[in-house]
Amino acid sequence: MGSSGFSWKLADHPKLPKGKTVALVVLDGWGEAKADQYNCIHIAETPVMDSLKKGAPEKWRLVRAHGTSVGLPTEDDMGNSEVGHNALGAGRIFAQGAKLVDLALASGKIYDGEGFNYIKECFASGTLHLIGLLSDGGVHSRLDQLQLLLKGASERGAKRIRVHFLTDGRDVLDGSSIGFVETLEKDLAEIRSKGIDAQIASGGGRMYVTMDRYENDWDVIKRGWDAQVLGEAPHKFKNAVEAVKALRATGANDQYLPPFVIVDDSGKAVGPIVDGDAVVTFNFRADRMVMIAKSLEYADFDKFDRVRVPKIRYAGMLQYDGELKLPNHYLVSPPEIDRTSGEYLVHNGVRTFACSETVKFGHVTFFWNGNRSGYFNKEMEEYVEIPSDVGITFNVKPNMKAIEIAEKARDAILSRKFDQVRVNLPNGDMVGHTGDIEATIVACKAADEAVKMILDAIEQVGGIFVVTADHGNAEDMVKRNKSGQPLLDKNGNIQILTSHTLEPVPIAIGGPGLAPGVRFRKDVPEGGLANVAATVMNLHGFEAPNDYERTLIEVVD
Repeated sequence: MGSSGFSWKLADHPKLPKGKTVALVVLDGWGEAKADQYNCIHIAETPVMDSLKKGAPEKWRLVRAHGTSVGLPTEDDMGNSEVGHNALGAGRIFAQGAKLVDLALASGKIYDGEGFNYIKECFASGTLHLIGLLSDGGVHSRLDQLQLLLKGASERGAKRIRVHFLTDGRDVLDGSSIGFVETLEKDLAEIRSKGIDAQIASGGGRMYVTMDRYENDWDVIKRGWDAQVLGEAPHKFKNAVEAVKALRATGANDQYLPPFVIVDDSGKAVGPIVDGDAVVTFNFRADRMVMIAKSLEYADFDKFDRVRVPKIRYAGMLQYDGELKLPNHYLVSPPEIDRTSGEYLVHNGVRTFACSETVKFGHVTFFWNGNRSGYFNKEMEEYVEIPSDVGITFNVKPNMKAIEIAEKARDAILSRKFDQVRVNLPNGDMVGHTGDIEATIVACKAADEAVKMILDAIEQVGGIFVVTADHGNAEDMVKRNKSGQPLLDKNGNIQILTSHTLEPVPIAIGGPGLAPGVRFRKDVPEGGLANVAATVMNLHGFEAPNDYERTLIEVVD
């Protein structure tokens, strides 16, 4: 124990023994939803997961995997693999999304990071372009964050700034866009008074320009590209407030405002994105920024003809997709997570094996360990990465590497060299993202077979298993209306859902090594992924740190 009083030493659990091998299985993209033909988990042959659900009700339950339970701002925010594994490993809920941006702006850390310094290289001779939703709705972006970013950039060398805004009317009242644009114009006038060329360059409604998601309609992104990058749009105005008023007068609402550009007296667009410029997408929520990020970043982009691809420095407010590492540069880093369960357990003699295939290997290692690369103690840990298939979409081979991962886990368990064997089975998520329902059914079956292999090994060594998931996906593969009915396209076909969901995920415990009387508590009804870490620590025979989220289990006599 150091002078601060901190110690890595965990207290012994008063009722649970040490020395049992614990297998920790994360089924990626495996949520719990009503049974219908679009629930691939329900349709698939999954006898192992079915038996866990139906076998012992006190050893199976649901936990929350989205929204505030994983540190995201609102209950409308879907969980994802990165924040899910952060919560699973950290045992506490750390700020993600908007909260992180607030902290970075308030402390000034945003201006010291790699992302800001990357775009700052363009300030001397190029233009800084800011693209995002102009709103105080707080779901995708916030006006005050844009205002602080404008102020901070102008004080740190930006000589020419162009704002490309998207009107809201969805998270805020329709018509409120006029007031937001007026506020922005006042802010830009204040910046101009200090000798900086700061103007609005383009605009459009969020549902019609730029902010599409899940690759639903690339024309939405193209309309934004044409206005923001090429400086071309069907409507041209000299003043942004007048633009919004005039277009609303034609019957368009804020969400569906057509794209427009601001032009000078000669009719020339005042702010197309050109070589040598910097671009920041300032939304903090990821889902409606991924498509524009791909168009700005990918050299081999083929979703529409970009006509002209400027050489720019691009950064997101955050990294919008950790799996794709998109974008490569971002202004606000992931949360600083300390004292993860993995580090505690290694310090307390728990030998750990972690394995997945390439697409999720970082989740059972880097993200699990609090966004930290490498081992805590190489003598105590072994991490194994199985190469994922490349050059094909995952629905082509939906079994992915589930059996290979399970074989590695089985061998690690049977070797008796490890106290914890931790894996991620990616099938439900990665195949679910393709939108191929038949392939996703195959993927769920493959994952279930992998779970069986791991649980059989636990049976042989007298160990304990914990099977859970990081977020939903494969359990609902169709877009739905507010009453829950599938949405149809103009041709009468169902609209496939390729995204994560807001559904809870299962957690099951068992195995011959599980002490008699262990069951899920009933006084943690809102338990989430962050509660799993304390649960696992208990199963290793330790009490969790006091500031961890409460354990999900209890021991009754």
